[in-house]
Amino acid sequence: MNIINARLRGVPGLHSVLCEGTRIGRVLAQPGTLSVPAGDIDAAGNLLIPPLVEPHIHLDAVATAGQPEWNKSGTLFEGIERWGQRKATITHDDTKQRAHAGIRMLAEHGIQQVRTHVDVTDPTLGALKALLEVRDEARHLIELQIVAFPQEGIESFAGGRELMVRALDMGADVVGGIPHFENTREQGVSSIHYLMDLAEQRGLLVDVHCDETDDPHSRFLEVLAEQARVRGMGAQVTASHTTAMGSYDNAYCSKLMRLLKAAGLNFISCPTESIHLQGRFDTFPKRRGVTRVAELDRAGLNVCFGQDSIQDPWYPLGNGNILRVLDAGLHICHMMGYDDLRRCLDLVTDHSARTLNLGERYGIAEGRPANLVVLEAPDDYEALRRQARALVSIRGGEVLMRREPQQVQWRG
Repeated sequence: MNIINARLRGVPGLHSVLCEGTRIGRVLAQPGTLSVPAGDIDAAGNLLIPPLVEPHIHLDAVATAGQPEWNKSGTLFEGIERWGQRKATITHDDTKQRAHAGIRMLAEHGIQQVRTHVDVTDPTLGALKALLEVRDEARHLIELQIVAFPQEGIESFAGGRELMVRALDMGADVVGGIPHFENTREQGVSSIHYLMDLAEQRGLLVDVHCDETDDPHSRFLEVLAEQARVRGMGAQVTASHTTAMGSYDNAYCSKLMRLLKAAGLNFISCPTESIHLQGRFDTFPKRRGVTRVAELDRAGLNVCFGQDSIQDPWYPLGNGNILRVLDAGLHICHMMGYDDLRRCLDLVTDHSARTLNLGERYGIAEGRPANLVVLEAPDDYEALRRQARALVSIRGGEVLMRREPQQVQWRG
């Protein structure tokens, strides 16, 4: 199967991408628009990209908003309380059904690479058991990385360390943490040292919910970055949220940025979730409660956007469309200059793939997996402006999903 008459990001003219089985065989520049043989795909001048990537979501909590109560304050910490209530009632089948529904939403929008955080502060590890099965069952739709996420802390939760070890032994792919939620700063620091030890010993990736608060004194990012630096693990380590960075003063941030660049770790911002949860203790002026995405990007650090939630106790909306999050994030982070807009898909494709450490398993190049998406737009700018839909999603050289181009019929 081949894709003809496609536009590639940042490359002039039309191209054909020839698939050989499950791999990309050749990428050829076209002299102009070509006729399309039966069985091939006509991109019709639309953008062909590697799949969109969801680097940060909680599939175990999908579609639990309002169960048993709504998060009426809209705060992160009430969300954790409400999830604690819902967690007491989850079943294996319930978790699997909701996770599969969330994956279908993501796949419908051209997402094929997903990292999900799964709560492991549960002595039964029920959600993890369910998601490990989902990881295999949904393999034809997405590649799923599972983070062992200690929602209620490693040091502050009874048996937290042992649960983390069990979760990794069962097959979780990534070591998680939440140092700002630990009871004391000392416990937060200890939790980072512990999770980094686990990751280094086992050769695993790290993704920490770090400083997800407006508190300017929450400074676990410096601890995580220094641990990544001294261990030489920066490329394998991700700091998610880091919203306190939006409240740090510039003098401290100047020093911090030097460390972050030396560490070379990855960053994930979840702008729609953060703009909803943060700033809740402010009257006016209200903080945006989002990390310094533009500054991190300008400094050459790898930063990307994630959705975080689909209808759960922390965020009552969401539909799996990461271009919606990209649109909001660029607005919120003051990244609406044309230079940002014309390469904006970086924040939901290449940068996210780097965060997930996908390497040569991602991208449009000879020999790489034939995982591709046709977006209904000619370039990044128009894809964002139009909120372009995924017209075709190809996985392993086979069509996973097709959608007809949108047409509007006018009266008269």
